Amino acid sequence: MAEITAAAVKAFRERTGLPLMDCKKALQEAGGDEEQAVEVLRKRGQQLADKRSDRETAFGRFGLYLGADKKTGAMVELLCESAPVTTNEEFVQLANDLAEVLATGPGASTPEELLAQPSPSVKGKTLGEQKDDLFNKIREVFKVGRMVRVDGATGGYMHHAGTTAGVLVVIEGGSDDAAKDVSMHIAAMKPEGLDKDSLEADVVAKEREILRQAALAEGKPENIVDKMVEGRMRNFYAERCLLQQPFVKDDKQTVEEYAKGAGMKVKNFWHWVIGEKQDG
Repeated sequence: MAEITAAAVKAFRERTGLPLMDCKKALQEAGGDEEQAVEVLRKRGQQLADKRSDRETAFGRFGLYLGADKKTGAMVELLCESAPVTTNEEFVQLANDLAEVLATGPGASTPEELLAQPSPSVKGKTLGEQKDDLFNKIREVFKVGRMVRVDGATGGYMHHAGTTAGVLVVIEGGSDDAAKDVSMHIAAMKPEGLDKDSLEADVVAKEREILRQAALAEGKPENIVDKMVEGRMRNFYAERCLLQQPFVKDDKQTVEEYAKGAGMKVKNFWHWVIGEKQDG
């Protein structure tokens, strides 16, 4: 086994951020070659990560890449085991890097495809290697959850700095500030869809029938029931559809009216809460 000096171990520890004994053992196994030692640590970390892969990852944060002046946008969910890790500087960087690469790179349909691409902040490494190195430092399981990439200008908002919820909106015109206002509204009011056409048809039909039967039970003449139902359906849409909801910062206008006043059209949105299984 190669003799490794204390100075070499110290320098390697500063490079990796790992415990001294782990650094010493890796250097010894690699015969003093730092690059080989890095691979030794990475393999050991992967073995440990595999053993812990069934641990619950109930915390995390969202990485966002957006801008009214950008051609693409993205949001990526990065999960971890504990709340303190969500604000770790390198964990935040990884989440942001994942979103940036998803938006500006060749694209990815799976987390594995995304992690195989080069990291924008750690030169010479893939996102997967960046993730593995961070695991070796923190020893918590990280998982890439949901991810979405869109073509076109985008805006967004991260509730509680992205550690509880994230919003991405697709816009046309407008500004970053106006898009953020709409995104904050989405986080607060949790609309089910963009407009009435985006709601599930059976849900709308069921509500319309409930309102119709209620009107008939009130003894209203059949010739005006349908008009009454359509009038009452406006309240149904105003509760569930983003564009028809009263804007939280000024409930005298709808979100659609606010956006129009800001020279902006809202075309689509995603609102995700950390750990939720369903999209939406």
